[in-house]
Amino acid sequence: MSLISKRSLFYVLSRLPWWLSVLLAAALFMVVRQFLPNLAAFASTLPLLGIAAYAGWRQLRAPGDEGGADALAELRTLSWRDFSERIDAAFRCDGYTTVALAGQAANYELRKSGRVTLAGCKRWKVANTGVEPLRALRQAMQTAEAAACIYVTAGDLSPNARQYAAQNGIRLLCDAELVAFLARARGGNKAAVVQAPGVAKRSPAP
Repeated sequence: MSLISKRSLFYVLSRLPWWLSVLLAAALFMVVRQFLPNLAAFASTLPLLGIAAYAGWRQLRAPGDEGGADALAELRTLSWRDFSERIDAAFRCDGYTTVALAGQAANYELRKSGRVTLAGCKRWKVANTGVEPLRALRQAMQTAEAAACIYVTAGDLSPNARQYAAQNGIRLLCDAELVAFLARARGGNKAAVVQAPGVAKRSPAP
């Protein structure tokens, strides 16, 4: 379980382009130097510069723009059956027990270390997601009294949707992170899978 809150400034900025943190650091320096010596003003920017370095490192390790775009385009050609098999396997490889749900807003209940997370995956083909699906997923999370929620898409999200997700602690599994997340599942260790009521259960592999 991550020790970093998905509502934290570090979490949000580390998943945005690294240069945004550098710009914020520069702006902070210009403000603080009006009141403190330059050295102290520079010291105040070190956390932001650290985030910029970490974000740049993450982005260097991510698949290249062209390869990532091709992988996302390929995901959007899949049927729900094929995509759900891939995302289900990826969640299990990440240590979750998965429960397939029949709802529209949330399609999986994920359990790990006593923590329940809802995942909305069925709109993965949508070219540009707005705020409404995220609101519906958050409402489903609150109704189910889950601890967190994840929105999965191989398309893009509007700026308002990304802002809403950041403000409400919704993890966005998209872009290069989605490609890498699915790639890690190949040959990964599988946890138990539980299907929705009325569907046969699959036990862990021996």
